[in-house]
Amino acid sequence: MKIAVIDGLGGGLGSQIIAGLKRELPDTIELIALGTNAGATSKMISKGADMGATGENAIRVTTKDVDIIVGPLGIIIPNSMLGEVTTAIAEAIADSPAKKILIGNKQPHVELVGLEEQSINELIGELTARVREYIYKLG
Repeated sequence: MKIAVIDGLGGGLGSQIIAGLKRELPDTIELIALGTNAGATSKMISKGADMGATGENAIRVTTKDVDIIVGPLGIIIPNSMLGEVTTAIAEAIADSPAKKILIGNKQPHVELVGLEEQSINELIGELTARVREYIYKLG
């Protein structure tokens, strides 16, 4: 099973997700860090990703061949993360056959109704639990 963790900017959220998944999932699960920039990728690799790649093409190619994609909501919104998420990146993620489990964190230009306020740690805990449930449901 392959899980892509996608993040941009400083990679802080992605690195926290990687750390949480490493604690909760078996070592047989492959965690792939995909950063919109080299700094984000590097930070996620430093938290234990099995491999990593950077940029639009890496994201477009890799998201075709993973089972689960996780990250912040912004990865499916073109021009989010200060413009780091291109239309091609958002489209590749949305079109991927992988299950998407995203953290519904606030976006400056998008307001989501129906999400309760939670800390980043709570959101990462919930994301990790949902990934674990999905993996075990698959058998």
